Amino acid sequence: MSNLPKIAWIGLGIMGSPMSENLIKAGYQVTGYTLEKEKLDRLAAAGGTAAGSIAEAVRDADVVITMVPASPQVEAIAYGPEGILENAKSGALLIDMSSITPQTSVDLAKAAKDKGIRVLDAPVSGGEAGAIEAVLSIMVGGERADFDQAKPIFEALGKTIVLCGPHGSGQTVKAANQLIVAVNIQACAEAVVFLEKSGVDLAAALDVLNGGLAGSTVLTRKKDNFLNRDFKPGFRIDLHHKDMGIVTDAARNVGAALPVGAVVAQLVASLRAQGDGGLDHSALLRAVERLSGAQV
Repeated sequence: MSNLPKIAWIGLGIMGSPMSENLIKAGYQVTGYTLEKEKLDRLAAAGGTAAGSIAEAVRDADVVITMVPASPQVEAIAYGPEGILENAKSGALLIDMSSITPQTSVDLAKAAKDKGIRVLDAPVSGGEAGAIEAVLSIMVGGERADFDQAKPIFEALGKTIVLCGPHGSGQTVKAANQLIVAVNIQACAEAVVFLEKSGVDLAAALDVLNGGLAGSTVLTRKKDNFLNRDFKPGFRIDLHHKDMGIVTDAARNVGAALPVGAVVAQLVASLRAQGDGGLDHSALLRAVERLSGAQV
C-alpha cells in the first residue's frame, strides 16, 4: 500500500481532469466526483476511483482538492449536509484550487477550522496546456505548515509554487495574474489586427516580437490561436469575465486604480454579450476585429 495521502478531487473540468490524472501518474490514490458522468469515466480510465457523491469522495480522504468555476460553486460543494466540511474527516487538508474571491477563501478557512479541517487557497495559472504538462504556476494562501505538507502534491501539478501569505493571498495574487493576462492578450490582439491590416507576414512578425521585449508566455501560448483563429477553449471568456470582476472589485476595496484593466474588463464583457463567452480568452481578437470593421 502507498504511504502517500489519499486524495479526493472535486471538479473534473478542463483543468481538473488533467491535474487529477497527473496525481494518479505520480502514484496518488485519487477518488473523484463531478457532475458529468463522462468525466468520471475518464478519471476511472486513468486509474482513479469515481465517487457517487461529494460525501463519498471525501469521507476517507487525507487531502481534498477542489477545482470548480467560481465562488458560488465552492460554497455549494463546501457547505451543507452533503458538503465537504460536514463529511471530510477531522485533520484533513482542503486545498481549493479554484479561482474565487479572496473573501470567499478567508470565510471558508474560518468555517473549516471549526470542523478541524485545514485549508489552503491555491489557484493556478497556465491554462489547459499547463495543466496537461504539469507546469502550472501555483499561488498559495494559508499556513506554512500546511503548505509544506502539500508541497509534494503541488510539485506533481506545477513548476512555480509559492506561498504568498495568509488565507486569501493566493486568490489575491491570482486576481492580479488574470489582470495581467487579460491586458496582455488584448495588446497582442490589437497588434495582430494592426499587423494584418498593414500587410505584414503575421507569423514572421509574431516570431520576432516574441523574441524581444514584447515577448511573453501569453504570446507563446496564444500565438497559434491568433494565427489560426482557433478559439477552442483552454480558458473560457466566461471565466475570465468572472476573474475580471474579482480583480476590479478587490482593487476598489483596497483603493487601487485599474484604468486599463477596467477597459479590458468591459471588452471581455462585450464578448460575452455577443455570444463568445464559451470561446478561449484569445478570442479578444474577435472584439478588436469587430471594432476595426471586420464582420466576425
